[in-house]
Amino acid sequence: MTNATSEFGLELDSIADVVSFGLAPAVLAFAWGYGQSPDVHNLGWVASFLFVICGALRLARFNVQARRPHSSLPPKNPKVDKKAFVGMPIPLAAAVIASIVHFFPRPVGYINESHLWSLVITSQAYAIALLVLVTCLAFLMISTLRYPSFKNVAVGKGNPRILIIALALVVTLIWFYSRWVLLIMACSYALNGIVAKLWSLIRPRHSDRAELEIDRKPSSHD
Repeated sequence: MTNATSEFGLELDSIADVVSFGLAPAVLAFAWGYGQSPDVHNLGWVASFLFVICGALRLARFNVQARRPHSSLPPKNPKVDKKAFVGMPIPLAAAVIASIVHFFPRPVGYINESHLWSLVITSQAYAIALLVLVTCLAFLMISTLRYPSFKNVAVGKGNPRILIIALALVVTLIWFYSRWVLLIMACSYALNGIVAKLWSLIRPRHSDRAELEIDRKPSSHD
């Protein structure tokens, strides 16, 4: 807010992020989800601990990159691209866990036969699914997948009225349908990096298409 930075603030901010977005969601996932199942209780501790460690590594890598001069890196290195984060940001990983808990307020251990979905999926299956999800989020944080930072979105760019209307619409939807909207937003962002990476691997590169066009052109000696 004051547009001021310091080494002390950088370290303190990382510690606060580890506690707020690393430790708290890990404990929440354990207490609300897989910690209720005795079959995966020990694995639950491992998954929660892994989430905290990977979140701390993600923040440490971010701090190192922030201190490193940009001149020492290639000009198009994704690590210095302000439009994208390298690895899933820890606040968004925490948002996925929080949105799931917000969508299903009742802890997994309290699922019983009176619930309609328990006839198809047991509480143990829910616990295992959440354990796998937390583990995947942990590895996404330390991955090299690129996630949008939305730093290039500003009111001054383009038509500000469209941005204001879009923000007002999102706030309204969150106010009336917070459970669905927050869950969809968090999961969509988590899948964004994976889908973008798969799309970059599947789609033909521009250079490859250019080479194909050159090969198809008749030679002057023909």
